[in-house]
Amino acid sequence: MNASPRWIRMHEADNVAIVANDGGLEAGASFPGGLTLRERVPQGHKVALVDLPAGGEVRRYNVAIGRALRDIPAGSWVHERLLAMPAAADLAQLPAARARAEPPPPLEGYTFQGYRNADGSVGTRNLLAITQTVQCVAGVARIAAERIRAELLPRYPNVDGVVALEHSYGCGVAIDAPEAAIPIRTLRNISLNPNFGGEVLLVSLGCEKLQPDRLLPPGVIPLVADAGPQPLDMVRLQDDRHVGFQSMVDAVVRQAVPHLERLQARRRETVPAGELVVGVQCGGSDAFSGVTANPAVGYCTDLLVRAGATVMFSETTEVRDAVDQLTSRAASPEVAEAIKREMAWYDAYLERGRVDRSANTTPGNKAGGLSNIVEKAMGSIIKSGSAPISGVLPPGEKLKPGQRGLFYAATPASDFICGTLQLAAGMNLHVFTTGRGTPYGLAEVPVIKVGTRTELARRWHDLIDLNAGRVADGECSAPEMGWALFRLMLEVASGRQRTWAERWKLHNQLVLFNPAPVT
Repeated sequence: MNASPRWIRMHEADNVAIVANDGGLEAGASFPGGLTLRERVPQGHKVALVDLPAGGEVRRYNVAIGRALRDIPAGSWVHERLLAMPAAADLAQLPAARARAEPPPPLEGYTFQGYRNADGSVGTRNLLAITQTVQCVAGVARIAAERIRAELLPRYPNVDGVVALEHSYGCGVAIDAPEAAIPIRTLRNISLNPNFGGEVLLVSLGCEKLQPDRLLPPGVIPLVADAGPQPLDMVRLQDDRHVGFQSMVDAVVRQAVPHLERLQARRRETVPAGELVVGVQCGGSDAFSGVTANPAVGYCTDLLVRAGATVMFSETTEVRDAVDQLTSRAASPEVAEAIKREMAWYDAYLERGRVDRSANTTPGNKAGGLSNIVEKAMGSIIKSGSAPISGVLPPGEKLKPGQRGLFYAATPASDFICGTLQLAAGMNLHVFTTGRGTPYGLAEVPVIKVGTRTELARRWHDLIDLNAGRVADGECSAPEMGWALFRLMLEVASGRQRTWAERWKLHNQLVLFNPAPVT
């Protein structure tokens, strides 16, 4: 525990700062400059730097995160019960595509060892995926995957693993509702993720609403070398040829062989860092997320964009209160309009459920010092760095060939749903920042977890891959941590280093975003 009381102030115009000391500070603690705490303030929570009058703005990140509900004397703990949250920004009154300074020079000479695919994409892993039309087949696919790992994979050392793409969709849903397009295209595009090498093995039940040709229509599966379009390789469990459960599992295992043979023939090769497609996300956030980990990720985002890579940031409710920053950074008026369109769609979605964006913050967020969604949004948006926003992806949509730069991939803020949708968008590497801690991981791509505090990284030493808490400790700067993350990404993408989630096989299930009715 640090003996000297310390605070962190994000902008000189802020009238609050967060307590940096492990364990927080007791009443009577005095900061350099003379401010004395009137009450105990937990670590990461805000202290009033000046007297805040009732109705006055409370500013952090030089943004009004709320108005004081009563007089708050200097040295007091400023928490969510003392703040009235401001209204959301009017989407009709936003800056759009402002002129900006000359872009920084390209970042050249950085490479990783990846798997080139026939469609031009690059994988960071070489995986066999078992796609599924419906939840009913999940048990069969899971047991088949276990057998493939045990019986077949030892013969194919160049294949990194087998992933059964289990999900909860496919039947009992309004399959023709307009918004059913979102989960269907999400599943389709996940099946085509770069880490699967263009190999598609499908398990279907037979009677489900999401029929195979609707999930994967002709022409969707990419070319395999010069062999032309692949036919859909499918095991349908209700076919007459399957007599008993074991017959079903045997069929999946048997049909996996040609896919494994082709995957085994693939080899890593040197590719530019610009072939990375990185999804950035935060979960279990605290007040340090916007101080240490997310600024480091934001700096790394700028490095990646300079290197020609693609970075996706998401979490609609967690950027809604920073939407003016997004539209002003849009590369064109059309991109600004697309950002507003996705925000408006999600506003209406929440309104149908009779909630608003304030439903986002969790008990853990508040315990970690985040008073409301406005404060959380200001710390979350920093992950996007400072580059112009090149484009917008609606939920479940996939990047088109040749699309590069910084993209807003519209998703809910739910960790699991956001990760699932970023997989569909085509990410081959995932960066996840956390302050409270989470064992989150994905089987489909490596997940690099960045901790916001040294205390968390110390306790979770075999779960956190990079400790950004060193920024708050004064040991390094956010740009230095951003470079450390950039270099770690290249090592992980090359397979030279495995993340903790990979080592422990910590794999969250796919969770689809389905705003359409369930029947």
